[in-house]
Amino acid sequence: MKKIEDYIESICDFPKKGIIFRDVTSLLKDKDGLKLAIDKIQDLIGKEDFDVVVAPESRGFLFGMPIAYNLNKSFVPVRKKGKLPRETISQDYDLEYSSATLQMHSDSIKRGQKVIIIDDLIATGGTIDAIVKMVRNLGGNVVGVYCLIELIDLKAREKLDGITVKSCVTYKGE
Repeated sequence: MKKIEDYIESICDFPKKGIIFRDVTSLLKDKDGLKLAIDKIQDLIGKEDFDVVVAPESRGFLFGMPIAYNLNKSFVPVRKKGKLPRETISQDYDLEYSSATLQMHSDSIKRGQKVIIIDDLIATGGTIDAIVKMVRNLGGNVVGVYCLIELIDLKAREKLDGITVKSCVTYKGE
């Protein structure tokens, strides 16, 4: 049986020289790879007690939504600035190569709700940290972060001190 890393293609020098881009679209296009990825992330979650799945666009949606559906939980999308139609809260953050702003609806998390965050990849932790800040601002409690891929040399776990972080596959380097 294939492992998740067997489905992930590594693209050298993208988006810039010296970077190895871990491409999950090669996994998504294969029905067995997609099922394996969803199942493995869901296995990481195990019996975690939570109310809401939160995931950033766009690749976080691909993994967060089916897991929310499978576990009968609500799903909250986190979008880039200006993409949500109702009242939002915002958080600026730094990416590996730039900076940006994320938003979520201001009524998406209720005070006291337990939240897990799901994404395809965690690198520096900037995106996840921004989501954690918004969830906490709305009165929620982040109980775990679950990702398909983790770039361990970029030390996201240090930024997310105190939050459980689990990933299916780890890679060294950028």
